[in-house]
Formats: sequence, C-alpha cells, structure tokens
Amino acid sequence: MSKQHINRRDFLKGAVSAGAAFTILPSGFLSGQNAPSNKLNIALIGADGRARAHYNGLKNDNVVALCDVDEKHLAFAAREFPDATHYVDWRKCLEQKDLDAVVCCTPDHTHAFIAVWAMNRGLHLYLEKPMGISVEEVRLVREAYMKNKDKLAVQHGTQRHAKPNFDRVRELIQDGAVGTLSQAHAWGNRQLRRPGYPKGEGQPPKSLHYDLWLGPAPFHPYTPEYFSGGPGMNCLQWNMYWDFGTGQVGDMGSHTMDLVWNAIDAGIPTSAAAEGEKYHPEVTPVELTMTFEVPANAWRPAIDVAWHQGGAMPISPRDYVDLNKIGHGVMFKGDKGFLVASFDNRIIIPHGDDADMTYYNRRSEDNIIEPMGDFQQEWLDACKGDLKTSCDLEYAGSKMEMMMLGLVAYRAGKKLEYDGVNGQVTNDAKANQFLKHTYRDGWVING
Repeated sequence: MSKQHINRRDFLKGAVSAGAAFTILPSGFLSGQNAPSNKLNIALIGADGRARAHYNGLKNDNVVALCDVDEKHLAFAAREFPDATHYVDWRKCLEQKDLDAVVCCTPDHTHAFIAVWAMNRGLHLYLEKPMGISVEEVRLVREAYMKNKDKLAVQHGTQRHAKPNFDRVRELIQDGAVGTLSQAHAWGNRQLRRPGYPKGEGQPPKSLHYDLWLGPAPFHPYTPEYFSGGPGMNCLQWNMYWDFGTGQVGDMGSHTMDLVWNAIDAGIPTSAAAEGEKYHPEVTPVELTMTFEVPANAWRPAIDVAWHQGGAMPISPRDYVDLNKIGHGVMFKGDKGFLVASFDNRIIIPHGDDADMTYYNRRSEDNIIEPMGDFQQEWLDACKGDLKTSCDLEYAGSKMEMMMLGLVAYRAGKKLEYDGVNGQVTNDAKANQFLKHTYRDGWVING
C-alpha cells in the first residue's frame, strides 16, 4: 500500500501497540524486521574522487541522484549507477522528492552548506570530513544535527575510526594503563608548501561548471592546478588555501585527533593557543602546534590536548623512541606512563625502573569493545534502524570545533579563552572575526 493511502498517525499507533520495532525513512519507507522496503534512495553529491570509495557500499541501496560540477565525473559515476538522475548544482539535487539520504563528497568549503541543507530537509547524511572550515560552520552543522538526531542517522567521514586499534587505545586509557591522564597529543608530518593562490590560467573545460565549484567561496580565477592530482588525493591541490579548506588541521587532523577523541570523552575546550610559521593570508600553515585546555569529566581530570603538524612534534617520552617514525600518531601522558599509537598499533611505556603495571586494572574479555565492522555499513544500517553511529555530529562536532578554534588562536596570535556554550572568545573581541567565513552573494548556509 502506498504512503498516500494510509494515515501516518494511525499507522504509528498500530505499530507501537503491536510492539513492532521500526524506523520511518524520510520517503515514507518502513525499515525493520517486516519492512516492505529496506533500500534507501541516496543522492551521491560529489561523484568522483573520494566518492569512488563509496561506490561498492552503496550498490545494495538505490543511488537515485548523482551530483557533480564536472559532467565527466557524472558520466564516470553513471557507469556504476545508470538509473540515477544527474545534477551539477547540489541545491537542485536536494529538491529531488524521493530522497532518503545524502552522501557528501564535495570540496571542504561546501561541506557545511550541503550538510545543513540536507538535514533541514530530513535526509540522513554521510558527511566526509571536515564538517566545516570555521568554528561557525561546525557549530551550525552540529546544531542542525541536534535538532534532528531523533530522526536522522548521520556519520562524519573519519573512516579510520573502524580500526580495532581505536578500541584498544580507548580501553587502555580508560582502564588506567598510563595512570591518571594529564596530556594527549596528536600529530601529522605531511608538509605541502604553497606560495599563495595560483594565478589564473586558461579557461575551464566545457564539462566543468567552475562557478559552482567555487560555490560560496570568494572568486578566484580558474586554474587547472585545483583539479590535478589523482582520485581521492585531489584535495591536496586546494585544501591548504583559506577559502577552500583548513590544510592539515581539517584533513589528516580530523582523522588523527579522532584517535585521541575516541579515548578521552571530551567536550569543547575552554582555551586555545597556537604557534607556528608566520601567518599567510592565503595559505594555511604547514608547521603548527595548537594546544587546548579540555575540561574534566566523570573519570579523568582536566587535561591538555595538542595537535602538531608539519614537523612540529611533542617531546618523546624516551630518547630511544623516535616519534617521527609514526607519520600520523598520538601520545597520551599519565602519572604512571605513556601510551604511543599509530592508527594500527600501540605501545605502553611505564614510568621508571620500578614500574610493574600492578596499578593497571585490565578489563575482562567479556568487557572488550565489540568491533564496529564496516564504517559505511554502520551508517546505512543506522538509517534503517536505531539511527546510532559511532561518529555522529555531536561527537565529531566538539572535536572539529576545537580544531577550528586552534586556527582562530593561530590567526589571533595569542592564547584565547573560549565560551563553548555561546561560541565566543571572551578575552579578545577582535579574535571573534576569525570564527566565521565571508561568502559570495546568493549562498546561504542555513537554507
């Protein structure tokens, strides 16, 4: 029976009284044990590059819309999803009436726009990282999610979160393997230097709708440099420019800080400070250290959290431990020792010769965190079930607000005190100008 032929309120009453477990999808589909359809109608916005990593996982559902500013990318994706409707403007794509969900794989400077628009329209969302390129954008995305969290399944695209090592690190830190926690550090050693925005060169190919690629960003002349690089790595050609991204802070910082964030159950920091290379008005920094004060919670005291990049590193706990051998890693410091980890491995380094680990209350096998399985599939299942994902935008939002706040401190050139409730710097009114971006006329983030 079609959804037009049944009273929704009466249907819900009947199902609840019968004890049925279900979720109503935005299109009206019912999912659960007795679902007439458990396939989502999905829009893939950004159809090439990072989107290719989603192709196989989406084939068991219905990709009914493809959107990309390059018509060649649409043609490529159409080989995988031949029945999808094509769009070059994501705003028009989101008007398609039969959508249940959106996968967003566009350049960073449009993530927040697409995310808010999609959630405002009641659509489940898989949002590639970062969820925004300013404090204001991150807060608006999180706000849209919090308004809809009882209706929508949303996943932030930090897919490394599915690695079993994330669970092992969380268990060790929360069970006291390093004692009482005092510091947590994350770092990435990627170094890509640019002198400034590339000069305009030539004309966009006929297949590319360059003005739509710019979207809300201020105008910059076309250059093929923005579109060079292989699929999945093209972001390195534009994300270091302030108008299009946040460099390594939002790129690998989103992934690596997630290894810390998963372990410490943190909220929004109360302060931020940063130091690095001289500020450039066009290009985000390569060498940078950002430090934050993170409030206490039920199981640990207030701690310092730091992000290091571009060759800046925390001090190694031992002379013979070369942290530089870990390209993207984390280190936790407690009063009993250190834990050092990559995405896949970890080691514990106790303090002193008499450290015997007797203080460590190892958890039983029955309490080991169960593997989450496939990261994308978790989201797809959540859309059709309990809406719960490991990296929702409440969890990711506090992490990404912290990372964006670090860039505000870097631009302000001083330690900032921060009111996380109201999203305002309290000790430097001028620094608040760096919390947000300026957009081109006609582009509205909360549409």
